[in-house]
Amino acid sequence: MDSARNRTVDWEGAVNARDLGGIPVAGGRTIQPGRLFRMGRSEWLTARGWEQAYDAGVRTVVDLRNEAEIGRRDTDPAVPPSAVQHIAVLNRPTQESADPEFTALTGPYMNSPRFYPDNLARWPEKFAAIVRTIAEAPAGGVVIHCSAGRDRTGLVTLLLLQLAGAAPEAIAADYAAAFAGINEWHRLQKQPRERPLDDHELAGRSAAARKELLAVAGSLDSWNFLLRAGVDRQTLDRLRARLLDETC
Repeated sequence: MDSARNRTVDWEGAVNARDLGGIPVAGGRTIQPGRLFRMGRSEWLTARGWEQAYDAGVRTVVDLRNEAEIGRRDTDPAVPPSAVQHIAVLNRPTQESADPEFTALTGPYMNSPRFYPDNLARWPEKFAAIVRTIAEAPAGGVVIHCSAGRDRTGLVTLLLLQLAGAAPEAIAADYAAAFAGINEWHRLQKQPRERPLDDHELAGRSAAARKELLAVAGSLDSWNFLLRAGVDRQTLDRLRARLLDETC
């Protein structure tokens, strides 16, 4: 099994950030390093962090948040536009922010894999758009992120890793790393937006979330889901090649 610690990236300001390269897939292969990254809010990156991301090969950032969530907070670093000018930042949300039924189901935000099937069923076209964006992005690394880098990012990561042939346990291990990563960040904040869990709570909740993700992964067929959502086979093949082929 791969080590999430070894895949952590240390771009200045980045929170809950990892390279998905190294995750094992079927046939004894792995996701190629530098192809796909995940993290929390992009506004946490400093100008130096953006430079480090570019130096790591990143050329595209896919922001999974709703438009109203995007923007600098008073506590975020000030970053000049020139720091991001060579990286395309694209907004591809995973859900409708004003959907009352989904909000009633999840609460203020989606915070568990048990909500993934409902998210997929309500907005398959949004996931088709995300997949097309990643498959068709210019050469270079792609970052996907939401706010915490945990559940919306986790859902898209599940789709992509399953499509590439990763086993459910490998996908669940990556989710567990994201769950712990954002919890650790909240622990360090004077006024965290989410109550951090202590070690005992973290172990119990992480185990439960891992079980939830495995259940979703066991019932999901990413390839056929995306075909039904309108993504053609050529795009799916191109996405797989982007993640797996050494020469891409």
